[in-house]
Amino acid sequence: MSINFTKAIVDRLQREIAEIESKIPQEKAKTDKAQAKIKQLQRDMKLSQSASDLSSKMSRLNKLNEEIKTSTRKQADLAKELVTKKASLKQHLPKD
Repeated sequence: MSINFTKAIVDRLQREIAEIESKIPQEKAKTDKAQAKIKQLQRDMKLSQSASDLSSKMSRLNKLNEEIKTSTRKQADLAKELVTKKASLKQHLPKD
């Protein structure tokens, strides 16, 4: 392979790795935020007196749990993709 072609691949992989590495903390923050909201909802549920209020909070709780599952799955997918990209980058870098 030519040097220019390899350099283009390396540059692309480095950009993609940087992008993935920036997405992982964003997903982690989403998870943390949803967990904090769940804790708040659980505290509020103890104070709820009406059935409709309680039902509304349970629905919100279920939605937040789904958000956490989705975000966790995304984090795992990003981690796998990051490992793959780093392995590919390692193959294209010159050997010392």
